Amino acid sequence: MRRGFAALFLFLFLAGPASALVSPSERLPDPEQEARAREISKELRCLVCQNQSIDDSDAELAGDLRRIVRERIAAGDTDEEVFDYVVARYGEFVLMTPRFEPATWALWLGPLLVLAIGVVVAVAFLRRKGGEEVEPGLTSEERAHLARLTSAGKSDDSAV
Repeated sequence: MRRGFAALFLFLFLAGPASALVSPSERLPDPEQEARAREISKELRCLVCQNQSIDDSDAELAGDLRRIVRERIAAGDTDEEVFDYVVARYGEFVLMTPRFEPATWALWLGPLLVLAIGVVVAVAFLRRKGGEEVEPGLTSEERAHLARLTSAGKSDDSAV
């Protein structure tokens, strides 16, 4: 029974809602604007944690960025204007998903290029391997010689 309570406590402690990270003072009064702010916050990287969005992070800088996002939304900015505003101040690294532009083409197209090279190498390997000639089987003379040897071996074995 104690294990059950301990497990329940641990679960509730670790699985607390992510919305608890946004303090009530940060929330926007309009639920639609708040939903937009949450979606934008999920797309911005916490520069302290680097592997979490500012929506999931409890770092002080993440809280500042959440406030900036909400201020920009309250000022009437579109989602793209909010992203541009934050990127202008913190750089492209703040975006969880990098934009598709010449500076990030290698990041987006690199995996496809590696996959294409792998397919070309595999096809070339299979074609070359499939094109090799298989050695022919025994000729009729070799079969006759083999038959004589095996029949001679059988007669020698029966004598023993």
